[in-house]
This record gives sequence, structure tokens and C-alpha cells, in this order.
Amino acid sequence: MGIQVYNTLTRQKEPFQPLEDRFVRMYVCGPTVYDKAHLGHAMSVLVYDIIRRYLEYRGYTVRHVMNYTDVDDKIIRRARELGEDPMALAEHYIEEFDRHMRELGLLQPHVKPRVSQEIPWILRMVEGLVEKGYAYVLDNGDVYFHVPKKADYGKLSGRKLEDLQEGFRIEPDPRKKHPADFALWKAAKPGEPWWESPWGPGRPGWHIECSAMNLHHLGEQLDIHGGGQDLIFPHHENEIAQSEAYTGKAPYVKYWLHNGLLIVGDSKMAKSEGNFVTIDDFLREHEADVLRMMVLQSHYRRPLVFSDATVHQARAALERLRSAMRPAFPQAQGLDSPQAHALREHAVRARAAFQEAMDDDFNTAEALAALFTLVRHINQARDAGATDEQLQPAQMTLLELGEVFGLTLVKEGPAHDVAPFIELLLEVRQRLRQEKRWDLSDFIRDQLAQLGIQLEDTPQGTLWRWK
Repeated sequence: MGIQVYNTLTRQKEPFQPLEDRFVRMYVCGPTVYDKAHLGHAMSVLVYDIIRRYLEYRGYTVRHVMNYTDVDDKIIRRARELGEDPMALAEHYIEEFDRHMRELGLLQPHVKPRVSQEIPWILRMVEGLVEKGYAYVLDNGDVYFHVPKKADYGKLSGRKLEDLQEGFRIEPDPRKKHPADFALWKAAKPGEPWWESPWGPGRPGWHIECSAMNLHHLGEQLDIHGGGQDLIFPHHENEIAQSEAYTGKAPYVKYWLHNGLLIVGDSKMAKSEGNFVTIDDFLREHEADVLRMMVLQSHYRRPLVFSDATVHQARAALERLRSAMRPAFPQAQGLDSPQAHALREHAVRARAAFQEAMDDDFNTAEALAALFTLVRHINQARDAGATDEQLQPAQMTLLELGEVFGLTLVKEGPAHDVAPFIELLLEVRQRLRQEKRWDLSDFIRDQLAQLGIQLEDTPQGTLWRWK
């Protein structure tokens, strides 16, 4: 059937058919850079990194754009609190987030536009919306989009215009023609960044930024627009309204994808809640693939609960996958022909089950289940005496599918020339165990552990691997 994706706009799964054959235009809302990024930000970029990787695995060419909002009320307030220049503050956190993307093993977006560098495109759109009668200018130079002019406003969020008289993060301003009207351009205030415009010095509103960046870097219509579920209204709703009003083309986005939020306790992880864990803090204690595994174990549209238990489960799951990449036992005699054939068939079935799950709206949890089934068969074959040559085809399948998820299943250790010395120590340890000299046997095990070498005693012998 091909890939099926859940479209927030239509509230159903649809066959994935890009506007241009085998070419995908994908835009993902990036961070507003006013403070250190937390795991909620990391979760979102990981979700779309995995989706991009799978699309490329299936033969699509993806042009991936992720923006930085470096002009915003939050940045201005934070800079004022710290006594810093807003643009310098934003630059610092952009560099930090770029570092996080490398540390998390993300594929780099092809373009990472910044609001401050897109002002000409923003002004072009705002001027066009005013000329077309969708926007109006106030005496002080503020420009608002007039929501009632867009008859289908609310089609993404399902909210009706008459329900938006108050609340729902509506910008209060008694001068607006309608309470739901939103700012496209804001007149400059003392101490804020500003640019010249036909309406006087000012800066862009939040929503117009993404529309202008998309128009500039991806064109008038997109295949995928991604972001957190908290952006559906008003941000993405407003994007649709202003983009379709400006270009006259609909849909602005063919497939709207929204990831669930990261939950801590009873609320989403957010700076405003004070319940956040920064990416730096997490990576000081855990490798990046632990966080990636947490994301993979849950469907991207569902909320993901962050706790010590979920971190432990993700770490254990990662180690379980890596266990299948261990070599054969030194004394392995080899499987018989039917057993070897069965292992190859398990690899074929795992690939098919993996693809079937991912084709169903990127169901990573089900796809992981297919990988764990393959892991079980590989480990059983090793225990039954499979040689490295017999294990390799299934292991290479597992390695390939793990790479589609961005996982590192074979960790690099020190140079291989230490292996003979480790094997010698294991032989000495085995003799000590035969002589029931448990204190010295345990001493060797513990000292190797301190060097990053983990032992596993099995009925077939002792295995070792780098932690």
C-alpha cells in the first residue's frame, strides 16, 4: 500500500503522495532561542529526524528546512533581564542548539533559516496581504491579519471563529477589528530590534516568520509541515490563513504532522512549568541513543512520559539490540543447513515487518518489535553454535535497520590489538573459577569493568564487549 500518514488537517490516515514525485518538501518548526534547550525540544527534532531517515530509506529525496526564531518577545525579555543584546543572546543559543543536533546524531537540515535573515521575504508577504485586503495597518504602524476574511479559518484546529472571542492565547488589543486578528508586523519599541518597513520601524510577528521562510526556501506549497501538538493553534492555524491568502493556493501544506509532547508528572515539559531537563544535563549522564530509543519506543503522535523508569527501559532496550551484534563463540561448530536457512529467513521477515510498521504512519514502536524479534533469533543462533559467517547476514540486516533509526548498534572500542590480552585474562579467570578461587575471578571481572569491558558468563563460555 505504500506509506500512510496521519494528517492533522483531515484527521485521518492518507496515502503519502508528495506534490512532486519522489521529492519531499519538509519544514519543521525549530526553537525560539532565548534559553537553554530542554528534552522537549530534543524529542521534537528527533521525531522528524527519524521520519526523514525513513523517507530517504524508502527512496525519497527530502529537502528539510528547520528554522530558528531569533526575533521574539521571549528573547527580548530574557535579554533585558540579563542586560544583554537580544541578537547576541539568540546567536549564543543558536550555536548551542547546533551543537546539540550534532551530539544527538541528527541529520542536519538542508537549510536553517533565521527570522533576522528573512526580513525582505517577511515584508513582501505582509505588503501583499495588505494589498489583497487580508491585513490592515493601525496608526502606530502595527499590521494585523483580519481573520474573518479567511472563511475557512479554523480548519486545522477545528475551532470556530465564534468560539475565539476570548482566551486560546489570543493577543489582546482593543484596536483590533476582531479579537482573533493576529499581528503580522509590530511597531518598534525602545530597546527592541527593528527594521525599516513601509509602516515605519518594527519587527515581524511570530506567525508570519514560518510562512515567509517556507515561501523562500520550499515554495508556495509543502508536502510535510511538522511541529509539536501545542503549535496547532494558533501558530499553524495562522500559518495556513496567511499563506493561502497570500498565494491563493490551497492546501498550503499537504500533510500536517504533529508530535506528542514530553510529559513530566502531570504536565508537559516546559520552562514555564519549571519541570524541564536540559539537553546538556541529560547527555552528561546518558548517551544520545538512550534518548533516541525513548522516542522510538512510543508512537510519535502520543505523549511521551519522561521518568527514571522510561530512561532505564530505553537503556536496557538499546543494550538488548546491541547484544545481537556480539561475535560467535570461539568454539562454535556451526549451524546445520536448515538452521542457517531459518536465520536468513528471520532476517527477511524482520525487514518486511519493519517496513510494514513504518509505512503505517511511522509506527516506530511496532518497527522496534520486529527488530527485537530478530535479536532473539540471532542470539538463539549464537547459543546454538552459529559461526560469525552464519550470523553476519542477520546482523547486517539489524545494523542496516538500526541505522534507519539513527541508532549506533556497534560502538567503537579501543584498538583491536588488545583483544588477545583480554582473551588471555578470560582464560586465566576461567581457570580460577574452575579452582573456585572466586575472589581473584571477581577481581579480574571488576577491574575489566573499570576499564569499560563488560563480561557475560553463559553456558557456552564468557563473552566480553566494550561498554
